[in-house]
Amino acid sequence: MANEQADLTTGLRVLHPDDWDKWYANLIRAFGGAEEADEERELWNSLTEYDRSLGVWDGDVCVGTAGAFSFRLTVPGGESVPAAGITGVSVAATHRRRGMLRTMMRRQLDDIRSWGEPLAVLTASEPAIYGRFGYGAAAFQLNAEIDTSRTRLSVPPGTDDVRVRYAAPADVLDACEAVYARLVPGRPGMLARRPGWERLGTLDPASSRGGASPLQGVVAERDGETVGYAWFRVKGEYGPTGHDGSVLLSALAALDPAADAALWRFLYGIDLTSTLVVRGRPVDEAWQYMVSDIRRCRPEVRDSLYVRLVDVGAALRARTYRAPVDVVFAVEDAFCPWNAGRWRLSGDPKGASCERTEDPADLALSVRELGAAYLGGVSLTALAAAGRVEELRRGALAEASLAFGSDPAPWLPHGF
Repeated sequence: MANEQADLTTGLRVLHPDDWDKWYANLIRAFGGAEEADEERELWNSLTEYDRSLGVWDGDVCVGTAGAFSFRLTVPGGESVPAAGITGVSVAATHRRRGMLRTMMRRQLDDIRSWGEPLAVLTASEPAIYGRFGYGAAAFQLNAEIDTSRTRLSVPPGTDDVRVRYAAPADVLDACEAVYARLVPGRPGMLARRPGWERLGTLDPASSRGGASPLQGVVAERDGETVGYAWFRVKGEYGPTGHDGSVLLSALAALDPAADAALWRFLYGIDLTSTLVVRGRPVDEAWQYMVSDIRRCRPEVRDSLYVRLVDVGAALRARTYRAPVDVVFAVEDAFCPWNAGRWRLSGDPKGASCERTEDPADLALSVRELGAAYLGGVSLTALAAAGRVEELRRGALAEASLAFGSDPAPWLPHGF
């Protein structure tokens, strides 16, 4: 087994464009092997960054994959920070327990450090895997099935001033992307979309509709300006009491509360439907406070974005802090030992410094906990209650926990 493992680790190499089909086939098989439409496959091929993608080869057979998109991620304070978007991580079922995943994670984090990117982020198909590599769950998402037949929606003033009209998503894509871009600096966890990524939300292969309609869209307008949009499908159903269809929300963005409410009111009122299904929305989204009965919306929160600090000092300097803070962290990081040691963070709403220090530590934690708290959606106090942060100076935990918080809550708008 030792010789076999050594042979496979020497088969680790950067992806060449000619090998993409084999590389991608291994990835698809690892995630169940379901066929993809040509348009999906073509899009992911075009988005693949070959020089940032890795494959492990056993002869001419690809048995392991991993990639890293070059993203910019909004952090508390509004800065857009370089972040490696870890994607396409797979190991063939025939080659498990040979150290391949660890080898790819090791190479990947070393590469990210050499690129000067302070953060790595991912969405986890199996969350238990990535904690040992220093990734912490930093942003969460809200799912719901809203019973629109038994709840009412109360909208804010100004909603009636917003016009909602049908528009095919492809026809208004530029205007909708402009809305999205204006929202990116305002919420931690959002991604500044590079060219090509706008196509992700408009993919509409029949195989992915689950019996629902093709993708539909509306835009919200005020005085001729696009101030929001929603993309959705409608799934018709007919039960004992008549029509009982569902609206399946795909994307929604708005520049102000009135535009947001106008879009939700439209979705609420689509004929022949009684359920509005939403997935992957911000946990603090306003519709929760407009509905008359939240219990009939069946809200559910689940993990979304995982964050890994590749360079502790640079990452903590890149964001601002909700309240003044001056605290020394003792950081444990066995997988990226260059982060281990004591760091003094001094910051406030205007900026921050974070440098190595020999001063006594105020808080002790691992880089995983720093990643979880980094975007402001996970409380250091809650992590301490779970035994994952140790307070060494009385009062330091409350000070740091307050400073790290974010309003609004962090949110990842789409997967990668």
